Amino acid sequence: MTYTIAALLLISGLTGCWKLFEKAGRKGWEALIPVYNFYVMLRLSARPVWWLIWLFIPGLNVIAAIIIYVDFIKSYGKFSAANQAAALFLGFIYLPKWGFDKTTRYLAPYGTNEFREKYQSHIKRSPVREWGEAILFAAIAATLIRTFFIEGYVIPSGSMESSLLTGDYIFVSKIHYGARTPITPVSFPFAHNTLPKFNVVSYWRGLQLPYFRLPGLTTVKRGDVVVFNYPMDADSPLYRPVDKRENFIKRCQGIPGDTIAMIGAQVYVNGHMAANPPMGQQSYIVRTNGNDIKLDLINELHIEGGRPLNNNRYEMLMTRASAERLKSTPNIISVEEQIEPRGVADPGDQVFPLKHPSRALLGTTLFHYKWNVDNFGPLIIPKRGLTVKLDSLTLPIYERAIEVYEHNKVQVIGKDLLINDKKATSYTFKLDYYWMMGDNRHNSEDSRYWGFVPEDHIEGKAVCVWMSTDSTASFMRQTRWSRIFKIIH
Repeated sequence: MTYTIAALLLISGLTGCWKLFEKAGRKGWEALIPVYNFYVMLRLSARPVWWLIWLFIPGLNVIAAIIIYVDFIKSYGKFSAANQAAALFLGFIYLPKWGFDKTTRYLAPYGTNEFREKYQSHIKRSPVREWGEAILFAAIAATLIRTFFIEGYVIPSGSMESSLLTGDYIFVSKIHYGARTPITPVSFPFAHNTLPKFNVVSYWRGLQLPYFRLPGLTTVKRGDVVVFNYPMDADSPLYRPVDKRENFIKRCQGIPGDTIAMIGAQVYVNGHMAANPPMGQQSYIVRTNGNDIKLDLINELHIEGGRPLNNNRYEMLMTRASAERLKSTPNIISVEEQIEPRGVADPGDQVFPLKHPSRALLGTTLFHYKWNVDNFGPLIIPKRGLTVKLDSLTLPIYERAIEVYEHNKVQVIGKDLLINDKKATSYTFKLDYYWMMGDNRHNSEDSRYWGFVPEDHIEGKAVCVWMSTDSTASFMRQTRWSRIFKIIH
């Protein structure tokens, strides 16, 4: 249902652009081609074609796109701020309206002096003031769009390989789950938590607003690819506010109230085997006959790693489909999936809840959690209104949520547990929580290490890849054309 609504909105907006292009003497289909449609808008508004470069510079691309789009709309006589806001935020309504409206016509290229003399001679503005107003309007519009509608992110690491690749530029919808209103409203525009190159915070901690989320089209579902704030940034030395914690992207494996477990690298939800990401990667031990695997085959199968072990054995990350292909390749003796044994604790106690130990982890409690990245649980994901019994075995699981995310004072004095200075044997949660995991199961820092993601950390749903670049490839091959406008599943 959600994708149907989104498709209808997109189609209606493109239909409007199609008709507006035709009114200017262009071909309607030109409105359907990404980037090229902005080239046409530049031509129709008599702006320099080299402005297209700004569309590929993160941060500036949103402002540049808005300025190009608004200049295009002005070429049809839509000068008022109300018309420009309508085109930006309600384009799926107003573009078709103007496109089919016989009174709306293409006047002339907005960027020419002739246009201003003929249609705006009554408006006395210096070029500096006009550009200042345009940039200010674009900055405000871009901030509203990024906050309440859609925002661009780049995939910085391989934790979601091969579903999402390092260098993918993605759009994240804020309207799917409902936009989260700013919690830290005073901050430097277009900077998340630090100012680039200066390594100083970009926000003021002095004003913190309560968490609030607007109504959304849907709720977080199992299998959704979600962008959220990294929960551990609440800790020393950063102590960042919720909305200024680092952005992470993972796949939701468990929703509030679910019982989640992992057995032999397979996720189970409420006792049932969960669907595996079709492009998810696992760790394999590959043994060769001494000859190297061809680089072209490694690139074709999108194999990562290649860490040498011994006796011509290598640890590699790949999808299960790639592993099957590799098994039938000359020079390969065996390809075996690497899975940590059940009942053996992760070396160094790096898996939740031992990675960030609770004050309740005393005596035999420590030995209860013999979990690792391939085998853990079962555990219940907290849900708003859910009451859990608290003892030496459950407190390590839920203490962080109670104390850090729901802001309670937790103390263990002797055998007594105190919450806000009152003895407690149970707790009722005020927030919903989620369990997030990367598709690259052996190269992902996720809920297996730091636990639950609170609802107030959710930013939005990843919907599509709009651009993808491979920094390891040659200049002419850096763009992954097959991934442009690829829907994220």
